[in-house]
Amino acid sequence: MKKLTALALTLAASPALAASSNPFSGAFWSLTNTNLIVLLGFLVFVGILLWKKVPAMIGGMLDKRAEDIKNELDEARALREEAQSILASYERQQREVQEQADAIVKQAKIDAEIAAEKAREDLQTSIARRLASAEEQIASAQTAAIRDVRNTAITVAIGAAQDVIAENMTATDANKLIDSAIAEVGDKLH
Repeated sequence: MKKLTALALTLAASPALAASSNPFSGAFWSLTNTNLIVLLGFLVFVGILLWKKVPAMIGGMLDKRAEDIKNELDEARALREEAQSILASYERQQREVQEQADAIVKQAKIDAEIAAEKAREDLQTSIARRLASAEEQIASAQTAAIRDVRNTAITVAIGAAQDVIAENMTATDANKLIDSAIAEVGDKLH
């Protein structure tokens, strides 16, 4: 507030200073008036800018930047669409691999059931023929048959699942699927 009061007193005390800022007074058009010099310098500066076509250059640069941004957006849109198509492809492949793994597990179960049934029939026939000496052989044959069936089913399931999954899955995903298949086959055979 004190600065404003001091400025008002200075302007009131010097009429020449107050008159120099008025463009309708003769003192304004004097070359000693800094306001006139600043105004003329500004007009010359604006004139040089217009003469050198700086606004057109700035407009051109802005247009080029807008075009670059538009191109980047188009490229990003294309990359997004490509990424979506790749994602859909991988999801489709994953479903196919899962279906194949399920089919392998299902076939392994069927084979295990057939082999177990055949082993039972063989054991019953053997029991009927050699009742006295067959009890020991039946127990060991049954254990060996079940173990062989398990090992064969597990080996077939692991090998087939590994081949199919190894082509389309990462090592981590493949290990998870193999462990799951082994556990499921083991649970079904017990």
